[in-house]
Amino acid sequence: MVKYCALVLLGVFFFSCNDESKVEKEIERIPINVEIIRFDKKFAAATAETLPKLKAEFPEFFPKQYNDSIWIEKLTDTLQTQLEAEIEKTFPNEEKLENILIPLFQHIKYYFPNFKTPLVVTTTSDVDYRNKVILADSMLVIALDNYLGADHRFYEGIDKYISKEMKPSQIGPDVAETYARQYIKPPNKSTFLGQIIYFGKELYLKDLWLPNATNAEKIGYTEEEYQWAEENEEYMWRYFIEKELLYSTDPKLGARFISPAPFSKFYLEIDNESPGMLGRYLGWKIVRAYMEKNDTDVQRLMVTDAEEIFTNSKYKPKK
Repeated sequence: MVKYCALVLLGVFFFSCNDESKVEKEIERIPINVEIIRFDKKFAAATAETLPKLKAEFPEFFPKQYNDSIWIEKLTDTLQTQLEAEIEKTFPNEEKLENILIPLFQHIKYYFPNFKTPLVVTTTSDVDYRNKVILADSMLVIALDNYLGADHRFYEGIDKYISKEMKPSQIGPDVAETYARQYIKPPNKSTFLGQIIYFGKELYLKDLWLPNATNAEKIGYTEEEYQWAEENEEYMWRYFIEKELLYSTDPKLGARFISPAPFSKFYLEIDNESPGMLGRYLGWKIVRAYMEKNDTDVQRLMVTDAEEIFTNSKYKPKK
């Protein structure tokens, strides 16, 4: 009997793997033509004489309230010159970006056929890590000075919980997150459950769109932080239930368990060991459980109510 069960499980595993492999082969055949414009390089090569032509070509990057003298000064600014040199080292051409964006756009197109490939423009932002990726209509702007490597000297004054995500491998998850928010219906109620399910949907889309990314990369953790979350899943869930947090509308819960932070705030000794955003992690687990147990598709998931997802997920934390 045990042998029979093992064979059945093995058959299910191989069937699942073959099914996934079939989907991936279909996705690989989706034609995607990505145009990448290196505005960062064009600005680095500009002079006071050629600036008017650059402004005419890229008016979006030159707000009218700023005088030309600001841009002319920036052309020779020491920090700007150093940023451009470091970007050139990390992204000397478009190949690295194409290897990230083409498979990502193919996956988005597969699950959301109305997806339109954007014009991709790379730039610098004086390391504005709050706006690493911006989607404006059909233009996707990526500030490459935010992806030079977690330990880069330019990031020495930035908190570690932020700089750990400032590396080339994080471009895919960041772009995926930007697009995910175009498809996910905002929660109807401001409950803690509604918020964590929202981010759970976002992370589930990353599961589908970024099959080669690690779970840690998808949520923005180090491998050690992700392992901590895995090992403490049951304890965290019990805490949320015992403290009756799921249907709470306390706005402080966002800062404690959802927003990027150096650690989550249980107000216990374990706080300093924990990573931030553990609410997102648990929302992810609930959404995964829901999709495993229900016959539905990803587009319907995006508009399904958080409470329905939670109830029908029959979620139980891993022990």
